[in-house]
Order: sequence, then structure tokens, then C-alpha cells
Amino acid sequence: MHISISDFIIHVDETLTREQLDRLEASIREHSCVVSAGAHDRTPHLMLVAYDPECVDTKTILANVTGQGFRATSIGL
Repeated sequence: MHISISDFIIHVDETLTREQLDRLEASIREHSCVVSAGAHDRTPHLMLVAYDPECVDTKTILANVTGQGFRATSIGL
């Protein structure tokens, strides 16, 4: 079985607390095609998301974030 993994960065416009960021990361990881999602404490406005592009696209993942009321854009790698 071959699984493709791609990644991109989500830039969140708001300043989030660690608790808000943890909840956002967890909600992104809930998608079965997302491998990981996380942001470093020094750059909490930038979240790296790894996903299977054969199963989900960046627009869908970003829609999850904006659907929660956050202003965010995707940055491709």
C-alpha cells in the first residue's frame, strides 16, 4: 500500500491562546486523511498540516479552520 503525504502551512490571523490552538489542532487532526497538525509555541500563528492528498485537499482542511470562525489562509510548501 502506497500513501502519499503532502503538507502545507495554515496562517491564522488571530492570536490564539495555547488552549485555543490545542483545540484547533485537535479538530484538524480529527479528519481521517490528516496525518498531523501542529504549531510551535514561538510561531503559534503558523500551523503545519500533513495530509493524504488522495483523500482530502487543502481547501477542505482550511474550511475546517475558517468554519470555526478563525481568519486563516493557506501557504503551500
